[in-house]
Amino acid sequence: MQDNVNNKEYNDVVSEKVNGFFITEAYKTIRTNLQFAISTSEDNVAMVTSFEPNAGKSITTANIAITMGQTGARVLLIDADMRNASQHKIFNIQNNDGLSRLLSGFSKPEDAIFRKNIRPNLDLLTAGPMPPNPSELLGSKNMGKLLETLRKVYDYIFIDCPPVGVVSDALSLLSHTKNVAMIVRHKQTRHDDIRHTIDSLKALEGKLLGVVVTDVADEGALFAGKYGRYGRYGRYGRYGRYGKYGDYAASGAQKYIDASAEATGNNK
Repeated sequence: MQDNVNNKEYNDVVSEKVNGFFITEAYKTIRTNLQFAISTSEDNVAMVTSFEPNAGKSITTANIAITMGQTGARVLLIDADMRNASQHKIFNIQNNDGLSRLLSGFSKPEDAIFRKNIRPNLDLLTAGPMPPNPSELLGSKNMGKLLETLRKVYDYIFIDCPPVGVVSDALSLLSHTKNVAMIVRHKQTRHDDIRHTIDSLKALEGKLLGVVVTDVADEGALFAGKYGRYGRYGRYGRYGRYGKYGDYAASGAQKYIDASAEATGNNK
């Protein structure tokens, strides 16, 4: 019986190491593809969005930014999902100041609201308190001026944006940058929703850099054919918790973030 227990423990450890390897390699592949795509766009800023909530958008954006920083490039991650901020939760830091206050004129860049070296070569600008007009702020001249300044400081800037199928916030940002990476979730995002997102981006001259599929299982079709419901996300206030992205986090994405903190001793 003891041998069986030891074998199970050994298999569990091996399985976790193998899964961790494939997760790391997957993000490196995404990084390489994005490097090529961004290099041809003449803009080092990339928005990341999805059609619906709970697609693993925010945690995937965080991991992409971490992986890009591992190349030695200077990277900034901006949480522009001001209605439902997630990056401060992922990195376990405060969100009492951030993008919303910066764009509203209540804070200034020199007020040290940027979280420096949250991971190696990675800075973070949290979303800040939820404002009454997030879409207007993202499309404002202040946002344009901010990105114009930050482009000169960072090699890559990744912006975590709200889902396109819920609110228009991400589309408002297209007036300042055209690069978009789309997150879709296996067996949740529908083909029609992907097409709707692409059409919305094209209508505003957005450039789709690529699509990242999250939570992919080995079996079954790539996308669900008939997912008529997503569980009442029509009111954006209810989209609030992102609690259901736990399945995706458990598959390794959150462990990737945690491991990067432990490896550098930067576990804030």
